Amino acid sequence: MFKKFQLSALFLALAVSPLLAKDNPMVGGSPMLATKDIVDNAVNSKDHTTLVAAVKAAGLVDTLKGKGPFTVFAPTNAAFAALPAGTVETLLKPENKATLVKVLTYHVVPGTLTAEEIVKQIKADGGTTKVKTVAGETLTVKLNGSKVEIVDSKGGVATVTIADVMQSNGVIHVIDKVLLP
Repeated sequence: MFKKFQLSALFLALAVSPLLAKDNPMVGGSPMLATKDIVDNAVNSKDHTTLVAAVKAAGLVDTLKGKGPFTVFAPTNAAFAALPAGTVETLLKPENKATLVKVLTYHVVPGTLTAEEIVKQIKADGGTTKVKTVAGETLTVKLNGSKVEIVDSKGGVATVTIADVMQSNGVIHVIDKVLLP
């Protein structure tokens, strides 16, 4: 019985350990430095040029360079490209700024939530947990095997592909889908 428990605990530790890494990974071909803020790191990632353009168009640069702390679920360029044709272009138009701000702030949670804290809360809450976004709406977070998934209000599911990219004003978790309020 003890060995079975040990093996189960070891398997869980190995499965979740990539989510709990504290070293800042390379993102989009660039090192992410914990001494830089969210915006200063994001502009160096080749995988987040669409997100950076959207943050600029929404007028959120100063906010995300602010003290925070913030947890940002950062969709990649591929995530934005997977939206229906014309969606990104439409959102980036000045007349759609309010909608763009709502979409972007739906990816931001106040405070610094590390992967370890998220997984701990998921387990404490019985398999899913809810987090309130800066947009004032709720995201559901769950584990699917060893992967953390975020479910938006429309039922869309994004997977965290790189966790715990620590910033001077929070943390970024790279995700593979755009969350929609």
